[in-house]
Amino acid sequence: MRQSHTAVLARNETWTGKVTTEPYEVAWASEAIFFLRPLESADVPGDVTLAVQISPDGIHWCDHGARLPVDGDPQTPTSVQVHNFGGWLRLSGKLPDDVAVKVVVYLSLKE
Repeated sequence: MRQSHTAVLARNETWTGKVTTEPYEVAWASEAIFFLRPLESADVPGDVTLAVQISPDGIHWCDHGARLPVDGDPQTPTSVQVHNFGGWLRLSGKLPDDVAVKVVVYLSLKE
């Protein structure tokens, strides 16, 4: 039987400027999907994305290459699948100066 786990990395957080989710240890998993859902409508430009970052130790980070779009519509969650990752995952990026968005972020893992 496969194992799965969903972690909440951000809950009811209002994001502005530079944002980074809590890191999460994922070495046991072979599949990962980040989900981002705004909790309130926000005017977010269509080209805003967050970088998926990986780490061997949860301290030092580099971009993985996968990107998660940020949408301001509470009815439209966005997601990104992550493959070939190391021991830790998180999201990081910068929102435009005039953008604020209240979010919930989930990380779903499977083995």
